[in-house]
Amino acid sequence: MSVGLYWIIFIGIAVASWLVSKSLENKFEKYSKVPLNLTGKEVAEKMLRDNGITDVNVVSVEGHLTDHYDPRQKTINLSASVYGSASVAAAAVAAHETGHALQHAMGYAPLKVRSALVPVVSTASRYMSWILLAGMLLINYSIVPLQVGIVLFALTTLFSFVTLPVEVNASQRAVAWLEESGITNRETTEMASDALHAAAYTYVVAALSSLATLLYYIMVANSRRD
Repeated sequence: MSVGLYWIIFIGIAVASWLVSKSLENKFEKYSKVPLNLTGKEVAEKMLRDNGITDVNVVSVEGHLTDHYDPRQKTINLSASVYGSASVAAAAVAAHETGHALQHAMGYAPLKVRSALVPVVSTASRYMSWILLAGMLLINYSIVPLQVGIVLFALTTLFSFVTLPVEVNASQRAVAWLEESGITNRETTEMASDALHAAAYTYVVAALSSLATLLYYIMVANSRRD
């Protein structure tokens, strides 16, 4: 791959990332104005009960769109705009995060792989930037630091791609349950699905961006060997 073509791809991904992020924000704001009968907290708690899960707590956390499931603490962490909001957007996010709790309880294989990678990727991320910087600075003297940095970066890229099926599956579980439970009707189910699709695209773009960056470092290393 030529340097020029690489930068065209990288800029394209950067633009796509911005567009996807803006789309997610706009859709969350739009569907936050469509009311439902249950708050995000109540949606998550009902979904847990309906699936026989009794050892997971639903808690509120600071921030906007900082919602996540913590498998170590067994907590569904919902941001304030989701936790206490009775809207389609809040229900979609709460059900999605509860979908991760279901995956955990059922031993969903991709989630197991991602969880196993977390400590490795956390360690790799801690040192990766410095090692890559050293590799680029020392490239005329030794290729080894850059190669080590590439291996560490490859682990984070792998993590990004392993994350994709985990997130898609959680959204599928969320949308199916919202409709089956009667919390959403046909129209609001489509809205919830639309919001979660927008969120899923952010993971796709992140994975592609990570892959493009990895290929760039590999290209630099190969050019040094040549």
